[in-house]
Amino acid sequence: MEAAAGAQAPQQGAHAAEAAGGARRWQNWSRSQSCAPARMPVAAGLEDVRTAIREAAGAGGPLRVRGAGHSFGDNVVTAGTLLSLDGMTGLLEVDSAGGRVRAAAGTRLWELNAALDAHGLAMVNLGDIDRQSLAGAVSTGTHGTGATMGNLATLVEAVELVTASGDVLECTADEPDLLRAARLSDGALGVITAYTLRVAPAYRLRERLSSEPLEGLLENLDAEVRNNRHFEFFTFPYSDRAMVKRINPEPDEPETYGAEVRVTTEAAPLDRLDMAEACAKGIADPSRIPDLNRRLALSVGTHTTTGPSHKVLISSRDEVFMETEWAFPREAAQAVLTQMKTMVEERGLPVNFPFEVRFVRGDTDSLLSPAYGRDTCYIAAHVSLGLDHREFFAALTEIALAHGGRPHWGKWHDLDAAALAPLYPRWEEFQAVRRELDPHGAFANDHIRRVFGD
Repeated sequence: MEAAAGAQAPQQGAHAAEAAGGARRWQNWSRSQSCAPARMPVAAGLEDVRTAIREAAGAGGPLRVRGAGHSFGDNVVTAGTLLSLDGMTGLLEVDSAGGRVRAAAGTRLWELNAALDAHGLAMVNLGDIDRQSLAGAVSTGTHGTGATMGNLATLVEAVELVTASGDVLECTADEPDLLRAARLSDGALGVITAYTLRVAPAYRLRERLSSEPLEGLLENLDAEVRNNRHFEFFTFPYSDRAMVKRINPEPDEPETYGAEVRVTTEAAPLDRLDMAEACAKGIADPSRIPDLNRRLALSVGTHTTTGPSHKVLISSRDEVFMETEWAFPREAAQAVLTQMKTMVEERGLPVNFPFEVRFVRGDTDSLLSPAYGRDTCYIAAHVSLGLDHREFFAALTEIALAHGGRPHWGKWHDLDAAALAPLYPRWEEFQAVRRELDPHGAFANDHIRRVFGD
């Protein structure tokens, strides 16, 4: 691969700030997690990473790596060292003919998409948010939707990893168990500094967004998943409708191949309700949420959006919320979703965001993949930051575990190692790699000790 120019682009969205008295604090995007680390170094290269690991060990505290702060759990919370890779960003090598690139781990996804597009390339698939760092997204199992496509970690062909001893490992298919552990590790094995990714030639997509009856959609769910490159839907509690996205390749139209995005509105309701307005009204008076949800479900209208893949697949998230997400066997999707909606409605819980339902291909590429060994339906649930999520998320956890659900590593869950181990067929193999690479827990904060054990 040839070296890429501009590999050290500046970053946006730092989550560190000066607190009263000059102390440094970190806070995640949803404002649900924060900490006051003793040290917050920013690495610009491998030697900086090694130095940070060595100094953290000397101080006796764990080292965690922060990205863009889009995890909802306490993944990186520490009083020890919180390392940033914001000085290690951009494309490092490009092999356009072979469909491979090497990218620095601190690169934000929106930066990666722009850099790939400049080379006539694109990610094979994306999630619906592009604010995360590459390492944060891959290491926690971020995914998009598409029955023939896996999560982002399935696109990783090599991982550059700095271990607790300061060794730099290039994890490749030559050592398959190491690579399968390193792809999706929640930062438990070391500091990931670069990835080799499989990419595609740049392509355009056409999204069709509409509001439809939920019952009919569920009756034809298998066909919808099978017949669309990307298919997902959103359905509010207290509503019998779904907001549906069907995304497929745009027919070849050379004159429109550029970077523009076109949105065509075929139908728009007269009584349209804005999500921000609905959230504010629901937080102020939770008793209004059922009616607001029903109005929101009818406010979508019908729209067609065409443009480059990385712009059509990405959505903006302007409201601040808490989120939990679970991965189920695909055949359980209808039963699980129905049970979740019924639970909310029977308890009268103040849930003002829709359930988000997406589909991915099963994989065996990562030992801790939530989609390991089975085609998967992901169901995500959200609640505005101003509303209490505890009863809602606890009830969802009970339903999820009853159906073999596995939690998304970057979303809220309260499972520990004893509960997680039975969910993953290759759990002990991952633990063996962890014991080998980090025998003394250099990267083990409270979160890592909870989910993987001491």
